[in-house]
Amino acid sequence: MTTGGAAFTAPGERQRLIVRLAQIDWTYCAAITVIACAGGAMLYSVAGGHWEPWASKHLLGYGFWFLAMIALSMVDLQIWFAVAYPVYGISLILLVMVAAHGHSSLGAQRWLNLGPIHQFQPSELMKIGLVLALARFYHGLSAKKAKLSFWLLVPAALIAMPAALVMKQPDLGTALLICATGIAIMVLAGLDLRIVGIGALLAAAVVPFLHLVLKPYQYTRLVSFMNPEAEKSGAGYHIVQSKIALGSGGLLGKGFGLGTQSQLNFLPEKQTDFMFASLAEEFGFVGCIAILVLYAAVIYMSLRIASVAHSHFGRLGAAGVTATLTFCVLMNGAMVMGLAPVVGVPMPLLSLGGTVMMSMMIGFGLIMAVRVQRYAEISSGKGSVL
Repeated sequence: MTTGGAAFTAPGERQRLIVRLAQIDWTYCAAITVIACAGGAMLYSVAGGHWEPWASKHLLGYGFWFLAMIALSMVDLQIWFAVAYPVYGISLILLVMVAAHGHSSLGAQRWLNLGPIHQFQPSELMKIGLVLALARFYHGLSAKKAKLSFWLLVPAALIAMPAALVMKQPDLGTALLICATGIAIMVLAGLDLRIVGIGALLAAAVVPFLHLVLKPYQYTRLVSFMNPEAEKSGAGYHIVQSKIALGSGGLLGKGFGLGTQSQLNFLPEKQTDFMFASLAEEFGFVGCIAILVLYAAVIYMSLRIASVAHSHFGRLGAAGVTATLTFCVLMNGAMVMGLAPVVGVPMPLLSLGGTVMMSMMIGFGLIMAVRVQRYAEISSGKGSVL
């Protein structure tokens, strides 16, 4: 009887899988794939026309995580809801492990060597853990409590703990990104804007004292972007070289593989933080606009998916991942153009980065799961998706 029941339900499971696959937004998938392929092409170019050491790693990694994204989009939102706090907790423990036994490189202690996985960056996993945890917390909270109440201490603590640990590594860019994403979710959940205004004023009041909490090189970078030419061979070197690459690209660029700033190694971190500048030099203003239009399309489609979700958890989860993507693009773009300090935030999908790729693709998997199950309601208890 049991065997017959299992055989009977198997076609139903297959049918549900087919229906869910049909609900995936393949235009969305195509947009992120084009960005990732552009990144692979640029990594091939800046390596002097070689697939190694960056382009092949980037494209193979994207292929793996694309399949993982499709698999994650099939996962019930109730399961995403159930693992929200555990993922956050594991991410926090890993950040503590980084502080105690992390691998150091270039003066920063940000990585863990987890067996076959070398240089795993737990702060990237925390980007997803924080979004899930805040989305779950606000899922069962009334609008009144979300607006202004004692309950604000809980999300504030959820944001402050990882931000402090990441800041200690030190990784100013990711710490700012965690804070910005967390605050964005709180605002979307209904936080009173007066609290945001007060927080902004307090943050402005702290700026003159940043030299007391930042590493010397961080503070120097923070202030040097206002006049990088004053320290062309020092703290302002990155921004000066990036501006040269941007300007030399002109309208249409120098051509694929013909960028001098990247090919002659004047541009630092050309494969990660300053990949956008490498693209600007080879494809010019037109190429930059094309990539930014693709990012804007992905952000727009993500927000549309968040807006039609029936569950509060789904709305905030999709919106939180979108906020992370948006802040990454804005921070990297501003940094490359010299409008913001160099804080080490790569351009998602375009730049090389294994754990950065991982966090974004898991996030896209969550967004797609929200789209596939946009009519689902989530039980705050132990029930299943209704």
